[in-house]
Amino acid sequence: MFDAAIGKKSERVRNLVDRNKVKQFARAIGDEHPIYLDEATGSASRYGSNIAPPTYPRVFDYGKIEGLTLPPKGLIHGEQIYHYERPIRVGEEVYCYARVADYKEREGKNGRMGIMRIENNGEDSAGNLIFSSTVVIIINEAAIKGMNG
Repeated sequence: MFDAAIGKKSERVRNLVDRNKVKQFARAIGDEHPIYLDEATGSASRYGSNIAPPTYPRVFDYGKIEGLTLPPKGLIHGEQIYHYERPIRVGEEVYCYARVADYKEREGKNGRMGIMRIENNGEDSAGNLIFSSTVVIIINEAAIKGMNG
């Protein structure tokens, strides 16, 4: 069903790593480490500034992949894996884009399901990779039938 989307990617989208949003995110996930919250700690660190928690890229805008429309219901977040080249620094601009890496359908105990793997990437302004993540989305049988119907 989504085979034609494999390899398609979004345009790069500029995201600013805002200090207050990083603080809110750290508090929301229950990780109030001073490297995320305290400016003096960040300035004295080996990074020279505060950094964002490892799962912070979840809030970034990765743009729209043209031609990819997922169903509004019937999606399950299967897993998400992050890989870092370096931490994300508070105050920096991160340019993000997404790419459909793979799509397969298979039979499960609850019927047919689609499994889509999307790669999200964040780069600095020079195009150097900061992080990448892989998101696995499971599309249930009802959603697949609804898209075909």
